[in-house]
Amino acid sequence: MYNELIFRPLYNGLIGLMDILPWIDIGLAVIIFTALVKVVLFPLSRSALLTQVRMKAIEPEANKIKKQYANDRQVQAAKIMELYKSHQIKPFAGVLLMIIQLPILFALIQVFYKIIPTVQSSLLYSFVNVPVLHTNFLGLVDLTKPSLVLAIATGIVQFLQLQFSLAVSQAKKQSKDVNADKSTQLANSMNNQMKYLMPVLAFVSIYWLIPVRFPEASSIIAVYWMTSSLMTFLQELYIRKKHLPKQIIA
Repeated sequence: MYNELIFRPLYNGLIGLMDILPWIDIGLAVIIFTALVKVVLFPLSRSALLTQVRMKAIEPEANKIKKQYANDRQVQAAKIMELYKSHQIKPFAGVLLMIIQLPILFALIQVFYKIIPTVQSSLLYSFVNVPVLHTNFLGLVDLTKPSLVLAIATGIVQFLQLQFSLAVSQAKKQSKDVNADKSTQLANSMNNQMKYLMPVLAFVSIYWLIPVRFPEASSIIAVYWMTSSLMTFLQELYIRKKHLPKQIIA
């Protein structure tokens, strides 16, 4: 079911794009296709992100409740749920929406692993033709080989995306909250540190970890990773401008 409903349609979508636009290289195809998928998933991402940010916005009030009812967890939980309800927040909705996206994103990465070195014609629909694969990204980088330049670029783009992400900005703001409990302070601290850890992980994954098992796919994954990070940044920027009160994003 996973293959037929998620993986195969995505695989055919990417191959079909290169069939329709035979002049584009694999890198450009990955950029266009990743952007299209992110746009389609944006309603889910938007709702999940808004839920997370709104929960962060009322976290100081939640911390006061936790302290006030520290010895009665049942009352504490009830009061916090009342707080969520009063702000029209559905805390589990955001998690559910993120979970729904995971199989699609996982399948998308699988697709990129399987387009090099050859197209698997057995996976194609009857109306999708096998295109000629152009593996030189913009005529500069051979996407069939690991690339130090793309690995460094992936780390930089990941850092910039996280540096301006809503989660990190909220963590910075609330790390100064003296009423925050230890678990909240720890979570905020971890969010702040992620902007340094994730770029390193991105670089290491693209230049060392992925090439160990999939040497021909690491550069394609780098292009996907950068495009996905850039799209996430643009979507969060849109949410900041259109959907969030200034006091939340200040």
